[in-house]
Amino acid sequence: MALVHIVKKELGIDDAEYKNILQRAAGVTSARDLDNEKFRKLMNFFVHSNYYQVNPFGLTMRQKLYIKYLGHQLDWGDTHINNFIHKYYHKPGLDSLSKKEAVKVIESLKNVDEHQKRRQA
Repeated sequence: MALVHIVKKELGIDDAEYKNILQRAAGVTSARDLDNEKFRKLMNFFVHSNYYQVNPFGLTMRQKLYIKYLGHQLDWGDTHINNFIHKYYHKPGLDSLSKKEAVKVIESLKNVDEHQKRRQA
């Protein structure tokens, strides 16, 4: 229940819209009424909705956080990640990526990580 309220606050959803989403996505009127299945339905709704998009180009919060995670695995800070995106994808930074571009960046970062691991072995 606490996680649902954190997501509500993070996304800046007012009480009326929150109750509407609970009803539409999970068929309940209160987070107290969520069981595991209904909780998953609600979270799935958020992940696939415009609420979790970072920008109008479709970049999702999940993609953004995963790119930051991969950058962290490479010991890169935000500036390094943004410079990488600018150099190879001709975008000003992470927040300007489309959903498709984010997929490509994720794959690129995975490849860089794999390459670094092979070089260290």
